[in-house]
Amino acid sequence: MPRDLPDRIHQQRQDLGDRIRVLRRGLPATQEQFAEATGIDRRTLQRIERGTSDPRYSDLILIAEALGIAVADLVRE
Repeated sequence: MPRDLPDRIHQQRQDLGDRIRVLRRGLPATQEQFAEATGIDRRTLQRIERGTSDPRYSDLILIAEALGIAVADLVRE
């Protein structure tokens, strides 16, 4: 059963997804191409970009590596 999260968590998750999408498009890469580059399932990547899924730390590492940035820069507030 999903737990209720504070609104600030939902907003931060959305902000992270937006940041990933903007950086991915700057490559430029489609979600499909980016999913291949990271090894993350395209549907999982879609959910992360939409802010509807909490990415695993290992996914954040793969995403940051594919973008050429540090994980810290990816998750900054």
